[in-house]
Amino acid sequence: MLEKFTFRDMGSAYSSFLEYSGLQECVILQTCNRVELFGVGNTKDIERVKKTWASVAGLEENAFKENLEISEGTEAFEHLLKLTSGLDSLVVGEEQILGQIKKSINTARELNASGNNLNILFDKAIRVGSRVRHSTGISRGSISIGSMAVKLAEENIDDLKSKHILLIGTGEAASLVAKSLKKRNIEFFITSRTYERAKAFAETVGGNPIQFENAISSFKKVDVLFVATVAPYFLVTYDRIKEAMGSKKTGMMIMDLSNPRTVDERVSTIKRIKMMNLDQIAEIVDKNMRSRIGVVSSAEKIINEEILVVEAVMKRLEVEPVVKNVFKDIDQVRIKELKKALQMLGETDEQKIRIIDQLTQAIVEGIISTPMNNLRKATEQGDSELLKSVSKLFNYKIKE
Repeated sequence: MLEKFTFRDMGSAYSSFLEYSGLQECVILQTCNRVELFGVGNTKDIERVKKTWASVAGLEENAFKENLEISEGTEAFEHLLKLTSGLDSLVVGEEQILGQIKKSINTARELNASGNNLNILFDKAIRVGSRVRHSTGISRGSISIGSMAVKLAEENIDDLKSKHILLIGTGEAASLVAKSLKKRNIEFFITSRTYERAKAFAETVGGNPIQFENAISSFKKVDVLFVATVAPYFLVTYDRIKEAMGSKKTGMMIMDLSNPRTVDERVSTIKRIKMMNLDQIAEIVDKNMRSRIGVVSSAEKIINEEILVVEAVMKRLEVEPVVKNVFKDIDQVRIKELKKALQMLGETDEQKIRIIDQLTQAIVEGIISTPMNNLRKATEQGDSELLKSVSKLFNYKIKE
């Protein structure tokens, strides 16, 4: 189901959301476990967002019926803080998600999809996530998706070090698998569509690079196959594995870590094949959770403290356009009246003009600063009525 909601072309997805969904800002977070859209708009129009999403991903709109979770305001802020802290991951405390969130906001910035609101929110969330991890040690002893896959292989295959292991893919997930294998001193082969990429991967991460065609044609030698790619089609087909198993006396374990999946699900029906995917890591997640309840509690305490700060920061952003507009309008009046007064006085002495100008600025700031600061504080504390009143007084239309 997750694969259906995935965006294949991120640039096109961002363009479509900004043009058709009614969102002024957006950030897409897409990992092997989730597809999420963070958005800011003048009005809440979930239907427009869903229609845009359906169009970009090639979905029927009814696909959202039981597969979409919507969070707003504080609930959305809290969700993002839990993500950066590792509390809302399949494996509590896993470090990969923090890097993925950083990458997501950087991509949105580069494509001019995020703005002041989401940039500030994500920067704050990343700092909170880093603080939680540093203060609680929640990431120590946690298991990445890659190391979890290797752990599952160890639990199901006797003497893994003596087996012929093949890793297909050179991305982030493949890197986690390779690092975990290397840490255990387990030899493995690495391949990619481009041999140069596999070779570069082997030099920096580990493994013995082989040509993609050779790897595919030698499945009959493989005991454990890790597949971690982003190909939009099945790399490991039913026919290839069926043919390989026909002349193979021992079984094969296949771990598909790709999103979308790149191993044909029918492969699991072939005799002597043991196949696992991301859905089957729940048992280890449960063990991980039970052993880390104390750490989770400490992390949640920090988040509960920080969410109040995040709320205040985000509410303050709502009032700044009003404050800026008020200061701008009043300053325009000040400059207009200053010019009239100087003409009436016939004043040409630059030093005296500068003194009078500074005097008028000080008077304006002295009068308006206190009420505007009070407006900021009231908004941070959730008083939206005062913001509406001030906007009405100064004839400024606020965004609903």
